[in-house]
Amino acid sequence: MIEAENRLFFILAFLMALIVALSNYLVQFPVNYFNLQDIFTYGAFTYPVAFLITDLANRKYGKKIAKKIVYIGFVLGVVLTLYFSTDFSNLISKRIAFGSGVAFLTAQLLDVQIFDKLRKKVWFLAPLVSSFIGSCVDTFLFFFISFYGTGINWITLSFGDLFVKIFVSLIMLIPFRILLSRIKDVSIIEKKINV
Repeated sequence: MIEAENRLFFILAFLMALIVALSNYLVQFPVNYFNLQDIFTYGAFTYPVAFLITDLANRKYGKKIAKKIVYIGFVLGVVLTLYFSTDFSNLISKRIAFGSGVAFLTAQLLDVQIFDKLRKKVWFLAPLVSSFIGSCVDTFLFFFISFYGTGINWITLSFGDLFVKIFVSLIMLIPFRILLSRIKDVSIIEKKINV
């Protein structure tokens, strides 16, 4: 049982790192179909999965362990981003790496706190509210740090990305609900221990 718990922990941390690195790579590419290149990037489609991972970890282990997964995912994600998608001769590429790190940590840790406060409400409220607020904070922090003063229309891009992130976050409620039945809520476990 403990081995399965450890395996899930490391799987969630690895998936978090993978999503961070993939999103940091994809944010460099605008969607060039239907005149959407000035509205959002491909990173908007992958990043909301990070909130799903955080919320599942929070539901399974509680906020303390969820924060550990965020930190591990952050460190591994930054290393992967620096290795695979950062062009150190390009200032914007370096700003993307830095902006991603600041925005990710801020938004994910905020998500953990909000989710924890709402965890005992209706099943969808905690992931919905925490992902929405986390996505707003992440999006505007990231785009401001990465693109302010560069000539890139970062405000339009940030609103476009936010719209897609919110839409994908709504879709992520489906796998959250499905996976919820496969994990035990930490508060249920704590009740059994305290009885």
